[in-house]
Amino acid sequence: MIQIEELKFDKDGLIPAIVVDAQSKKVLTLAYMNEESLKISIEKELTCFYSRSRKELWLKGETSGNYQHIVSITADCDKDALVVLVEKDGPACHTGSDSCFEAPLFQSQSRSTFSAEGLYQLLKDRKEKLPEGSYTTYLFQKGIDKILKKVGEEATEVIIAGKANEKGEAIYEIADLAYHVMVMMVEMGISVEDVTRELASRHIVDVKVKQEKMSSSQ
Repeated sequence: MIQIEELKFDKDGLIPAIVVDAQSKKVLTLAYMNEESLKISIEKELTCFYSRSRKELWLKGETSGNYQHIVSITADCDKDALVVLVEKDGPACHTGSDSCFEAPLFQSQSRSTFSAEGLYQLLKDRKEKLPEGSYTTYLFQKGIDKILKKVGEEATEVIIAGKANEKGEAIYEIADLAYHVMVMMVEMGISVEDVTRELASRHIVDVKVKQEKMSSSQ
């Protein structure tokens, strides 16, 4: 472990802090800390930043309730920048978005990789812009009842494929189901993070139950 005194703050006494979600590894925001706010962050295990515009400290979530619970803080090789891994209570951005980084500038078509978060953002974009000729646009225009109907239909197809033990067909239908469930999530304002957090909480419970069973058998 390094000491705060080893960090290199800039001429204004600040150091950039890149805040990253501990679950999804998504970059949430870029903020700045001074020595005082960093010490508060470590003491409270909550992100505390220095506002360059207001010239004052601010504890993230103090007014919104969207606290960021610190998992770890790591300095780069030059010790002049920090990565802060957090578990968050709500949106990181003041706009209400999950992350401050929600405006794609460029993406290589040949090197792009698929992710659930990437698909979710694409579906959000479809909902906002409603491009003509898009099946996703059609679903959003029809509304929640149509979306739920499709979820039900695709769930049935998954069951049929599973019952027939047809792996390839099951994969195809599961993908269809996942897509329609994600459309439903966008329509309802449920983020990938919300689901990931719920799954993580169940994992913790499962581990505890397993430990209790092992203890009772001894």
